[in-house]
Amino acid sequence: MKTRKAVLLAVTLAVAAPAFAQGGPPPSEPATAPAEPGAIALYGDKTPGSAASEQWIKFAGRDLAVRNVTRPTITPVLPDPAKATGAAVVVAPGGAFMLLAMDHEGWNVARALADRGIAAFVLKYRLNPTPKDEAEAGKFMGAALQSELGHPMTGDLLGKSSAPADGKAAVAWVRAHAAQYGIDPARVGMMGFSAGAMTTRRVGLDADTPSRPAFLGYIYGPQDAEPVSADAPPMFDAIALDDSLFPSKGFPIAQAWLAAKRPVEIHGYQRGDHGFGLGIPGTTTTLLIDQFTAWLSMQGFLARKDSK
Repeated sequence: MKTRKAVLLAVTLAVAAPAFAQGGPPPSEPATAPAEPGAIALYGDKTPGSAASEQWIKFAGRDLAVRNVTRPTITPVLPDPAKATGAAVVVAPGGAFMLLAMDHEGWNVARALADRGIAAFVLKYRLNPTPKDEAEAGKFMGAALQSELGHPMTGDLLGKSSAPADGKAAVAWVRAHAAQYGIDPARVGMMGFSAGAMTTRRVGLDADTPSRPAFLGYIYGPQDAEPVSADAPPMFDAIALDDSLFPSKGFPIAQAWLAAKRPVEIHGYQRGDHGFGLGIPGTTTTLLIDQFTAWLSMQGFLARKDSK
């Protein structure tokens, strides 16, 4: 039973939680790799790996996800120039550092941000390897998650991952190319979901100045506290109070931000479980992107230079 629960949680990290809440993971099937015409090699000519290693799947006939990513990329999703605010967000999907929910927590989120005038850059970061066979991969991911339940921020899945390094590189890349995309380099932030949130947290707290995001969107990440520096980026912290992967501990990480006298906003949704993405109909999780956008505006990150 414990192993089955862990397998379900692995899937829950990658796709919306309703199917999990109703008793099981959504069906998945092998999928053809999308074209990704706008994807840019994150490290240029020095980018490691190959797209040939990737294994794509589709959940519930709808949402694409990928395993065994060895070649990191970043894909711009840009707003209409008439609506562009000059702000940008690196979007980091989740998936337990073994899978990436590219539709659910990547491209869909990027398009929602672009619709609100925010340039988005979807990060396909390198993943910890999993078996090629889908059934074996499920068992492997379940066992790996089972060993880390209760201490995700200090476990091997994050500890052995290249995701934080790729996250730092992505923020630095967007800043370096800001003029090309009409972006203010001082307003480049990062938003992550689940494992992507953990990645975002590491980048926000550990990166040097060129790679440090101006702000963080920390979406259903673990709430455990850790030391927060006096120059940590402002953080928007959102999670469902019925999250089955990271059961409620209150908001210790937000308290750590407050103790460091850094801006932080908390949203604890009554229902939504883990992996709600852009929101589950009938719950207030559907307000996530608008609330995040309103918070960015309150912080001054969305003020257009031509608005004065």
